[in-house]
Amino acid sequence: MSRIGKKTIQIPSDVDVKINGQHVAVKGPKGALSLDLHPHVTATKTDAGIMVTVADETVKKDRSLWGLSATLINNMIIGVTKGYAKKLELVGVGYRVSMQGPDLKIEVGYSHPVIFPLPAGIAALADKTFITISGIDKQAVGEVSAQIRRLRPPEPYKGKGIKYEGEQIRRKAGKAAKSAK
Repeated sequence: MSRIGKKTIQIPSDVDVKINGQHVAVKGPKGALSLDLHPHVTATKTDAGIMVTVADETVKKDRSLWGLSATLINNMIIGVTKGYAKKLELVGVGYRVSMQGPDLKIEVGYSHPVIFPLPAGIAALADKTFITISGIDKQAVGEVSAQIRRLRPPEPYKGKGIKYEGEQIRRKAGKAAKSAK
């Protein structure tokens, strides 16, 4: 039994959910998202909210799809009402970021600035050493944040690089001084 899948997904008053077979479409004040469910998963709209069920609760794959599908639908509802945001921090001497039209211009110690084009549906705010990535699709916001972080991941010796806000970098000790004989 999936604890998450069994729960009814609440629908806020300003959100419109349409279920057509395996296709779920969610429309809210911030935009619209859609999802195609796995053939073993069905979603039904009731007065209380959205109920997600599976073909066979005893099959392990169906149980895992049950909770996943319910969470994806809930994430879509949160995305079209509140949206999602991730904040990145640039740590290092001379590391900075700015907006260049619709793209991000990131300077992180390379011989040239990196121009990062933002995909559709993703917005960014650049403030010297901070980047805020926002959008309605949780997966897209996380993926773009991870791609930006991959440009210069934080290194363990000095802690320089691009990191998530609040992320703790595991530091290593440098080379030990050569001992005298």
